[in-house]
Formats: sequence, structure tokens, C-alpha cells
Amino acid sequence: MNLIKVNESLCVKCGACTKVCPTTALYMKEDGPKNNNNSCIACGQCAAVCPCGALDNVKTPLNSQVEIEDFKGLDSKTAEYFLRSRRSIRCYKNTSVPYEELLKLVNIARFAPTASNSQGVSYIIVKDKKILEKSTEIIVKWMEDNIDLHWSFSRHVNNYRKNGIDSILRDAPHLILATAPKDFKNGRENSISALSYVELFAPTLGLGSCWAGLFEFCAFLNYRPLLDLFNIPKDKVITGALMVGYPKYKYKRLVDRNKLDVTCIG
Repeated sequence: MNLIKVNESLCVKCGACTKVCPTTALYMKEDGPKNNNNSCIACGQCAAVCPCGALDNVKTPLNSQVEIEDFKGLDSKTAEYFLRSRRSIRCYKNTSVPYEELLKLVNIARFAPTASNSQGVSYIIVKDKKILEKSTEIIVKWMEDNIDLHWSFSRHVNNYRKNGIDSILRDAPHLILATAPKDFKNGRENSISALSYVELFAPTLGLGSCWAGLFEFCAFLNYRPLLDLFNIPKDKVITGALMVGYPKYKYKRLVDRNKLDVTCIG
């Protein structure tokens, strides 16, 4: 299959497409770029970088790409404040988020960078609060049966059993799960990248999020009662979990972190 189509009347032979190709699937000839056919990973770099719109790739068609000429970008101060103002939200309003808004979060996740553009992550949006409450019960029971597995388990069990506090899913109204095939070696890494996009995008929709680390702890050990609750097929695994909802409180200040520890070589 010939992946590359070049409009020779537009191509200026600048070679940018061949230089940005991460797998050397393209090479330049006198009449324009050609492809090797066997190493393209459909990343779209070639068609996206072409200054003249002269190159089309069957795997990443030019007509499905969005022009960004009018996007001015963020100035460094705005970007810094945007990134620093993101907080892990552990207190949520008892308000359901419309499915359309949750779908926007998941949709942005698919644009995150992945190893060799392997992608391969699918998502489950959990809106049913009763299912989330049941999952907390299951995880608490699992903790009780494995109390020595982590120093914090006794505290979380005590919170739940004695005080009625859910310190596992934090009474979040929704949960977004990332899943991948069992034999997909990049599943976890790709999910971290994808859900990080969700974390950053959430505040633009008035939403907050937080990684459900204890949920992941249980799921990553393939605790079947938890996986069955979410109908995870036997050939798939959960690779990430993010709590989502409307923040109950608004943060007023940017929090500092440890001083920068950096070494420069050269």
C-alpha cells in the first residue's frame, strides 16, 4: 500500500516531513518524499509539519487534521499558573456531572502521547454512585484480608468501618477507568499519559480529579471481585483510575514545592 501521496505542485522539497519522522519511514527523492511502507506508526508528524499542505498520509489523512495557524499559544506566565493551579481534588460536591462533559474528558485523553504511538487504551466512565459505593466496600474487605500489605490499610479500614468515611474513593460522584489488553506492554505507561491529559483538561470544564491510588492497588493485583463489578473481561486489565467531580472547595493560593534539584551536564 502506498501510504504517502504528494501534491508535487505544492511540495517545495524542504524535507521537514522526512526529518520529523520518528521511524525513518520517509525519505526524500528529487520529486518529493517517498515512504518505506513498513515502518509508519501513524503518528501524523509528516502531514502535520508540511508547511504547504502538500503531503497526505493514508494512516493520518490530511483532511482529518486541524489547522492551528490561528492558535497563539499560552504565554509562559499563564501556562505556569495553569499547571500550578491544578490540585488533586478529594472533596466533591454531591452533584452528578453530565455524561457529555465526562465524554469530553475521555475524548481529550486519546490525544496524549503514547509509546511509539501505540495508544491501545480504552475507557470506562462510571456514573452509577451505587457501583462506586460497592467498589469501596470490596476494597475495604480486600484490605482487611491483606492488612499487612501496606501501612495505610488499617487507617482506611478504620475510617470506613468506625467513622463511615470513604477515604478510598472520597465519595467522588464518578470514576474514569483506563483499560488495556493483558498482553499490551505499554498499557500502564500510556494510561498515565492519557489520564494526565484528563487531569489538566478537567479544570477548564469546572471539574476536579484525583488518582484513585488505592483502587489501582487492588485492581493491579487482579482482585477478581473488583474487576467483576466493572465487567472487566478476562483478557483485559485496569491500567488507571481517576476520580472526577465538581470540587467542593475553591483553592485560593498556589502551593510551593521542594526547591529545584537539578544537574547540568555540558
